[in-house]
Amino acid sequence: MKKRIASGQLFLDHCQGLDIERQRARVQRHRLNALLPDQHTEKEALKKDIFGASCNAWIETPFLFTYGSNIHFGTDCYVNYQCNFIDDGQILIGDRVMFGANVTIATVGHPVHPDYRTFMYAETVTIKDNCWIGAGVVINPGVTIGENCVIGSGSVVTKDIPDNTVAVGNPCRVLRSINEHDYHYYRNNRPSNASELHTVQQVDQQP
Repeated sequence: MKKRIASGQLFLDHCQGLDIERQRARVQRHRLNALLPDQHTEKEALKKDIFGASCNAWIETPFLFTYGSNIHFGTDCYVNYQCNFIDDGQILIGDRVMFGANVTIATVGHPVHPDYRTFMYAETVTIKDNCWIGAGVVINPGVTIGENCVIGSGSVVTKDIPDNTVAVGNPCRVLRSINEHDYHYYRNNRPSNASELHTVQQVDQQP
């Protein structure tokens, strides 16, 4: 059945230990979300157990997932509160990806016809390096979001998004390319020049 899941074929998930894996994930999920904010050591150990490797992502809780073992983070990622990653299929996340609150990634779907709707299929979701996924975004099965993209809050991403673009809406569509103006101004005409960035970094280093 795992081979069927990996290849995008129809599957059911009550055999070959899949139900046991999900039950174990529920227990891990509960433990993760029950940790106190200052239990950093326990949180890091539990993240490693959940994701199957050292997880270089800061994850705010509560955080929801189906298996956990199918979620793969790059380096320096950030996941805000109340995100829900439905990882029957693979979720491949690049480096320096930021998720706003209440983002849903769904890798699993059902046939449209009601006679077959109890069956499922899974398709990999890929989010490449340096993306910012806004609050409340929903990402559907099979989607690839290219490098450096911004997905506007509340968008529903049903198709691939090309590199270096800002995309918004339901369904999500490319609004524009990321350009030189974005390098010099962080919002409207508010500057993000070297002096401004240096000032922020200096203040951040103060106790």
